[in-house]
Amino acid sequence: MDSGVNDDQKLLMETTARFVEEVCPLQRVRDGWYRDPACAAEYRRRAGDLGWFSFLVPESMGGGSVSGNGVLDAALIAYERGRLLQPGPFVPTNVVAHAVAVAGSDEQQAKMLPSLVSGEETAAWVPPGAVRAVRTRSGYALSGKASPVQDADTASWMLVAAESDEGKLQFLVDGSTAGISVTPLESLDVTRTFAEVSFDRTEVLATAVVASEVVGSGDSRDLIERELALACVLTAAESVGAMDRDFATALQYAKDRIAFGRPIGSFQAVKHLLADTSLLLEMSKATTSAAAGSLGAGDGYGVEAASIAKAFVGDCGIDLAQNCFQVFGGIGFTWEHDQHLYLRRITTDAALYGDPACHRERLCEKAGI
Repeated sequence: MDSGVNDDQKLLMETTARFVEEVCPLQRVRDGWYRDPACAAEYRRRAGDLGWFSFLVPESMGGGSVSGNGVLDAALIAYERGRLLQPGPFVPTNVVAHAVAVAGSDEQQAKMLPSLVSGEETAAWVPPGAVRAVRTRSGYALSGKASPVQDADTASWMLVAAESDEGKLQFLVDGSTAGISVTPLESLDVTRTFAEVSFDRTEVLATAVVASEVVGSGDSRDLIERELALACVLTAAESVGAMDRDFATALQYAKDRIAFGRPIGSFQAVKHLLADTSLLLEMSKATTSAAAGSLGAGDGYGVEAASIAKAFVGDCGIDLAQNCFQVFGGIGFTWEHDQHLYLRRITTDAALYGDPACHRERLCEKAGI
């Protein structure tokens, strides 16, 4: 992910890496440091100072990027986050900030964007398919259950995509609104939090609608599709970061571990395994970088490229983690070793926002197959 980047992007990546190593190294992730509300708030505030939540927001609204391609810049941050399995709602907050910036009302933008960009508040994104909206006298009533929703338990705001008789709609909802219940879920990935979000005829005003076809402020279907693409690209970038660190650790272990008087990496079978695994990593880097560049440039192919990256990295990531297990042997299966944390993160990322099979199907539908 760091090949072909400019000097400003390199500085951004280096600064992010130093921040992560200082504030939330892997041992703190293991210890659940981020679960302390005060620690989480300080982490997000400092991340906001580094611009983590600003890349998909125009400069006129308090955001801005370092290269002119905000999606690519955000993907580079996601890559660095993935290397040390960082917690927190980086992906959903960026997705929601982008949606509000491009399609929110003046009131929504003024109320939300400064606090999201600064890291003072967080947001969760509820993708389409689980919630339905019904017209009421004052607005809409939301019903349904969405699961899993990333970092919903700490979200100040939720952007909820819903089906309705009027088409696809999105609603910007305060996380404390009556009728919303958030149930934490046990997750394979122990480094992040997920929850089931239930809407029991939750009443929201008509002013909560974002980019509604009904009010003529844009096409919600196009916006939701772009939000999904953003979530896929940033999640794939986090996976690539985790894959890179996992493979580097396995490679070093193959050089250090001695068996029969030789490093195990000198044996032909291990050499071939490492070479194949390196290829999986490099192809995943290239695919994700290309998808981020395309989506950020608005070249008309970004949505398809995002699905390609999500499907490809989802499959390659799991294969890479399993190959690393083969290198580590029995020690990789112990709780004390970090290998299982990377397998958990990579496997969970593969399923988030659509698994590889789902995105291959999306690509076939777009191609008319």
